[in-house]
Amino acid sequence: MKKQLAILGSTGSIGTQALQVVEEHPDEYEAYVLTANNSVDLLARQARKFRPEAVVIANEAKYSQLKEALADLPIKVYAGTDALCQIVQEGPVDMVLAAMVGYAGLKPTMNAIRARKPIALANKETLVVAGELINGLARANGTPILPVDSEHSAIFQCLAGEAGNPIEKVILTASGGPFRTFTREQLATVTKEQALRHPNWTMGAKITIDSASMMNKGFEVIEARWLFGVRPEQIEVVVHPQSIVHSMVQFEDGAVKAQLGMPDMRLPIQYAFSYPRRLKASFPRLDFAACRSLTFEQPDPARFPNLGLAYEALSRGGNMPCIVNAANEVCVQAFLADRVSFLGMSDAIARAMQRVSFIAKPTYEDYVETDAETRRIVAEILTNK
Repeated sequence: MKKQLAILGSTGSIGTQALQVVEEHPDEYEAYVLTANNSVDLLARQARKFRPEAVVIANEAKYSQLKEALADLPIKVYAGTDALCQIVQEGPVDMVLAAMVGYAGLKPTMNAIRARKPIALANKETLVVAGELINGLARANGTPILPVDSEHSAIFQCLAGEAGNPIEKVILTASGGPFRTFTREQLATVTKEQALRHPNWTMGAKITIDSASMMNKGFEVIEARWLFGVRPEQIEVVVHPQSIVHSMVQFEDGAVKAQLGMPDMRLPIQYAFSYPRRLKASFPRLDFAACRSLTFEQPDPARFPNLGLAYEALSRGGNMPCIVNAANEVCVQAFLADRVSFLGMSDAIARAMQRVSFIAKPTYEDYVETDAETRRIVAEILTNK
């Protein structure tokens, strides 16, 4: 039986690469559900190629356009957030790839966990915003969460066969992004065009900006805390410009295990789909003859304060990571619209952390209210800057 996949965010960077994995292994996987937020044309093309049982467009205003584009095919067409949340619970779905961007991925992922559908998690914001809640739900329902982020997949792979061996620390690698060597003065004037040119990875706009500001790595620190049960002080970040070592685990005897490979997201996507098996793939191989050096350096908190803000949010706990996530989403949108400077994003996030109501033991409803309050306050901060 082929594994039936619900791919949430099929038109994004992770979603399109996931469909390449499906295409590579037609005997193993089928796309049962494809979803998108706004990209009707691409979603329609994907539906024609992969013939899923259903498609969902989150933006209800685009339902008619999608319905018309697929009128000659026996594919069910739905629209809206409620449809997204319901479709992941369909009986035939064997696994849900949570690849939607940002906070929007939280509720559908929660519904999939309640339906006991294994989660291939690419939407790191789900654990950043509500890690304790998500972990509790997963435990209560016996739902596995398999990491898709290259760094967390690397840690997951390093831990294979190490059951019962305590972790001393996990070491997340960061490329350093396009501004690794820039001075703070240079960072003050960088443009979105510069920020979107990542030296190693091909990703969506939002995550590419997050990588440039190192907020992406900060979110990965928070995600690692919930995925692997480690304390903040057990999570180290090192800058590794070559993006060959995807992350490492240090054990109590001092031994360090690392996972290496080409910077290609299809590998961790496929591993999450096939775990615990490793399937043959045609992806590029690492050529050590061409890999002359692997270097590591410490991140600079003065030039990239977002990493420190994420650690602070994790240490304070409660709804503080939710505040940081919502503030960052608003700031990235503003930066892409030329309404805030690169360094101004960090300033606005720090101010939001001071102004938004702190809740030590948030419920799901508290997260919803926190997200809305933060977005309103950050919009006000950016308007009055």
